[in-house]
Amino acid sequence: MKKTLLALTAVAAMTGSASAADLAARPYVKAPAPAPVANWTGFYVFGGGGGGLSNADQSLVDTATGIPLTITQRQGGSGWFGTVGAGYDWQFSGTWVAGVFADGQFGSIRSTIQDPIFNLTGSQKLETSWAAGIRLGWLVAPNVLSYVNGGYSGAHFGRTNLTDLAGVPAGVHLNGYDRHGWFVGGGVENSLNIFGIASPGWFMKTEYRSAFYDQKTQSINTDIGDLPTINSVRANSWNQTISTSLVYRFNWTGPAVGRY
Repeated sequence: MKKTLLALTAVAAMTGSASAADLAARPYVKAPAPAPVANWTGFYVFGGGGGGLSNADQSLVDTATGIPLTITQRQGGSGWFGTVGAGYDWQFSGTWVAGVFADGQFGSIRSTIQDPIFNLTGSQKLETSWAAGIRLGWLVAPNVLSYVNGGYSGAHFGRTNLTDLAGVPAGVHLNGYDRHGWFVGGGVENSLNIFGIASPGWFMKTEYRSAFYDQKTQSINTDIGDLPTINSVRANSWNQTISTSLVYRFNWTGPAVGRY
């Protein structure tokens, strides 16, 4: 019995020594690195295009006195446009982004102009517009920004040639003019690092915008001599657009990995 106990004790001692040696030989493993953190602070440029709707509350007034000659009616239209712009963003409090930006639009968003007294009609084109404003966004994901924006805007409407109901030129027109107002909108911007394809700095944004331009009275003029007639058109303008743009961020060289 004593011999058996001594043998079991020796085996246990040898096993314990081997286990301790195995534990000492295991390599040291670092803690996992923190998750990458995206940085939205910096300058960016963008360009794209889209479509829009134009609405205007119109009435005819007497050119000399400004007295209304018709009731106010809403006229509308639609068209396309291109856009280019630039801005600067600041990321703060982790998931919030604020910025300033400016952009310009060019294209052909058309709306209807009418003189119901003399049965005249024409197509007015929004040729160019610009906007300057601020935006505030929240990071849905490190590379996806949901935002709202707003600011000041101006627009140029081109000359409108009026015709009768048969489409025959009436010899009168509405000269081109500028309007100013304000806008509100919002959208989503995301990086193009998808399907495992890296494209540092490149983003895409889709944005909705409503622009409201102040009321203006414009006389209907003769084609010969550009002289005002007895009637003038008084109208405001409300334009709604949806655009998609390609964005390049100069500071975006990939997510910055935090040190530890």
